[in-house]
Parts: sequence; C-alpha cells; structure tokens
Amino acid sequence: MRIEKNIILNRTDKKPLLIDTFYSESKTDQPIVVFCHGYKGFKDWGAWNLMAEAIAEAGFCFIKFNFSHNGGTVENPIDFPDLEAFGNNNYTKELDDLNDVLDWIVSHFTNNTKVVVNQICLMGHSRGGGIAILKASEDNRITKLITLASISDFGTRTYTIGNLKEWEEKGVKYVLNGRTKQQMPHFYQFYKDFKANEERLHIESAIKRLQIPILIIHGDNDTSISINEAKELNKWNPNSQLEVIGEADHVFNTKHPWSTNNLSPQLDEANRLIINFISNH
Repeated sequence: MRIEKNIILNRTDKKPLLIDTFYSESKTDQPIVVFCHGYKGFKDWGAWNLMAEAIAEAGFCFIKFNFSHNGGTVENPIDFPDLEAFGNNNYTKELDDLNDVLDWIVSHFTNNTKVVVNQICLMGHSRGGGIAILKASEDNRITKLITLASISDFGTRTYTIGNLKEWEEKGVKYVLNGRTKQQMPHFYQFYKDFKANEERLHIESAIKRLQIPILIIHGDNDTSISINEAKELNKWNPNSQLEVIGEADHVFNTKHPWSTNNLSPQLDEANRLIINFISNH
C-alpha cells in the first residue's frame, strides 16, 4: 500500500492544510473516501490511521486531513499547539478547507489510473459529519455520504457555548479539553460567522436536498451526541441507511492515543458497514 503522510497544501492568504493519502499501487479504479475529523479532533487521532488502512486495503483511496484552524500546525499536527488558530476557527472556514482539499484531490489524482476522481464518498465524524452533509449538498463532485456519530444541528451548539452578551463583551469563551487539560478558546467571530451564514449552515435543509446514497452510523452508547440526532438525519432523508452499533460510544470505543494494532470491535463493525456501503452503492 502507498501511504503518504503530511502532504502540505499551501494556499494563498490561508493557513496550509496537511493531507494523508492511503491507496493500493496494485489495484486500479479505486473510488475515493475523504474523511473529516470532528471538534477537538485531528486526522491522526486515536485509531483513524488504522481505519484508513483497513478501508484502503478493501480497495479504496482513503484521504484524511486536518482542518486549517483545528489547533494543530504543520510542524505538530497532533493535539493543539496553536490555540489562537483554534479560537479563530468556524464552520465556513471548514467548508472552505474541505473545498480546497477536494480541488487538490481532483488535480492530484486526475492522471493516476489507480484512483477514480469522479467517485468521491465524503465521510465525517461528529462535527465533521455536519460539515460533510453541508458540503455534499452543495458540491456535485460528492457521489456518496457517510456520517459517523454526526451532529444534526449547528445552531443549538452555537447558542449554548455560553452567555451571548458576556461572550460578545469579553470576545472569547473557553471550553476545557478533558484530555489535554487546555482551555480551548472560542472567539466571538465564531458566533458572528454562524449568524451571517445561518441558512447555509442548516443541516436539516442540506440533508433533505441530497439525492445521493447516505449511510448514517451511530453508537447506542454515545454520551456526547445523542443517537436521536442520527434518527433525525435519517427522518429528514428517508432514503438514507441508518446503522446503530451496539455498545459503541462517541468514538466507537477507541481513544487517543490508540496503542494496539487492531480496531475496537465497534470501529471494526463501522468499517465493515462503510466498506459494504461504498462497494454496493
């Protein structure tokens, strides 16, 4: 398998993006799977590399990347050395990042016979699932969509970050990262950007517009994002396929760091569902 890690995508007047690619050099016409990490996440979190390798081994070109303002840097893509960038992140920046990654993918693989650039499945975890839904609804390059433990709404989360008046006055709200113990800033621009783009960022409207195959995966033991959000997504697009994984938490019973060479049984089950879905749609 050909694995390229931390490819730097430099952009004019924007922070660079880091991209990983996984695909077979012996197979041809491999469809593409693009993975979007979630809030307080990164492309190398936990077992995501093992997941990428398993999906690539099944005959797909798997691509993952760090959002430009996720708090990582080109030099240190793991964890959150750049809290200033984290505080300046917002949903439209992530959509813009994803668009640039898709542009890069099409350009990078156009003349590569191993990979098919007109078959792109977008997959997102948690908040990344919401971003994937929005992007799939506005970009006809996306031919399939998969969500893992996805949110169904940005609005309630944006409004409940904290007291809006206090947030505006102080210009920042902090959220504790339980693992790293960092106080993660959210600058008030996050709220302003959401309000300015509220219609575009409406997940319900976006998924209702979709006419491509959709797979929704959620664990029944997810205490971070209720399984009811998966059921809402499925209700809004009845043609979607909802799969509930028993005993699975928000990260499918993995953690960071992930020190074994095997997926958890729950993430392994999710992988089997993903591979079967992409192969048969």
